[in-house]
Amino acid sequence: MSGSAAYNTLVTTFTKLYRYQHLQMIAGWDQAAMMPSKGNDARGAAMAELAVLMHNTLTAPHLNGALTAAKAEVTDGVERASLREMERQWQVANLLPADLVEAKSLAGSRCEHAWRTQRKANDWQGFLVNFREVVKYTRQEATLLAEATGLSKYDALVAKYEPGMNGATIERMFNELKQWLPGLIKQVQAKQATETVLAPTGVFPVEQQRALGLEVMGLLGFDFEAGRLDVSTHPFCGGVAEDVRITTRYREDDFVQAMMGIVHETGHARYEQRLPREWVHLPLGQARSMGVHESQSLSFEMQLGRSAAFLQLIAPLVKKHLGDQPAFAPDNLGKIYTRVKPDFIRVDADELTYPAHIILRFEIERALIEGEIEPDDVPRIWDEKMLAYLGVDTRGNYQNGCMQDIHWTDGAYGYFPSYTLGAMYAAQYFATLRKLYPDLDQRIARGDLAPIFTWFEQNIWSQASRWETPELIERATGEPLSATHFERHLRQRYLGEG
Repeated sequence: MSGSAAYNTLVTTFTKLYRYQHLQMIAGWDQAAMMPSKGNDARGAAMAELAVLMHNTLTAPHLNGALTAAKAEVTDGVERASLREMERQWQVANLLPADLVEAKSLAGSRCEHAWRTQRKANDWQGFLVNFREVVKYTRQEATLLAEATGLSKYDALVAKYEPGMNGATIERMFNELKQWLPGLIKQVQAKQATETVLAPTGVFPVEQQRALGLEVMGLLGFDFEAGRLDVSTHPFCGGVAEDVRITTRYREDDFVQAMMGIVHETGHARYEQRLPREWVHLPLGQARSMGVHESQSLSFEMQLGRSAAFLQLIAPLVKKHLGDQPAFAPDNLGKIYTRVKPDFIRVDADELTYPAHIILRFEIERALIEGEIEPDDVPRIWDEKMLAYLGVDTRGNYQNGCMQDIHWTDGAYGYFPSYTLGAMYAAQYFATLRKLYPDLDQRIARGDLAPIFTWFEQNIWSQASRWETPELIERATGEPLSATHFERHLRQRYLGEG
């Protein structure tokens, strides 16, 4: 225990909040993966009630005094960092009235549940009814946060997911990407047009794909006594550090996306499973930001998972579970997993076109929250940007266009930039790893992944929220975040440069 009674009072409150969060996360996982459809209204009401309970706990009047007293009493560096993170959560909660928290939770639950069938039916008009409500409450939240912090409405939402980041910085970085990425995509497509790629053939039963996924998860260090793999409409990682739930989705005519989706979610899961247990019940001990969280999944999926060395390592597992065929040769798997083809779906996008999917979502959601456009305008702007950025026509195709993601259904605005920030962080991590281990690819190919896991354990996982994001990245890699490593990685992997 700390020497500060005020700090200990805060620890008690935030430990209680973590336990509520545990229930909230497992109920959310069940809603997405297991719950029968007729249970949604009752589940939505229960989760809204829990959201209000958590909000009331975090806005209890005595916490203000406890924070003030603790800041005067605490001198230990870790405890001061803990107070910083407690205060950040407390400030956000105290700016939002309980009735808004409840209304937004209910609106999001209704919208997400209806979206599951509306998307399949390409029913934009039906979706729009609930979507307008989610946007309305999210704008109210953004307005309250902006008025109190002096940030723009959109920046106030970004700060929930990526503290210290803002729309202007994101726009600058994304504009830099837009300078060189379209040309690189064209170069790579021209190069790949001369290559022969064998497509996997046959039916790949779900149980065989699942068995493959479980073995790959084991190779990546997933702790099956502290987590599990299931199926959902949209792949995700949920639960809490002690009980991590990941999901994927399967197609029996194509195992490619499901397997790499599992690798992606395992990256999220390893981060959660390795958060420091002595802090995990406090904000200090939880994931630093969504950008850092996405950097873990993209380190696993993009930097490691799609590397020639890793695909050489797992090719025998693919043959073991799915049968032997020429398409499963390591070099052909490498071509499959580095194929560049602009297409509709973000979660299935290749490494080069993925940032374009994020940039267009960032530009739309920022305009939506700032009131520059309305929900009704989204399909038209989406169609324009998909055509301009990727050359893909989505007119009238809402299912594979603006209705494809879960994020906008539940009010998670400001989240999308985290994906491309995460890709930049991941490229910088692996640039650091390759300096430390010049033979890293040879190690990976023979199954020695320990250097990667040890580096993440020391520099990211065990640090949790001890440092603010810029300091975390600089401590880990020796320099501030730079898009240079991302560009260099893409040019090396896809064009053999450098």
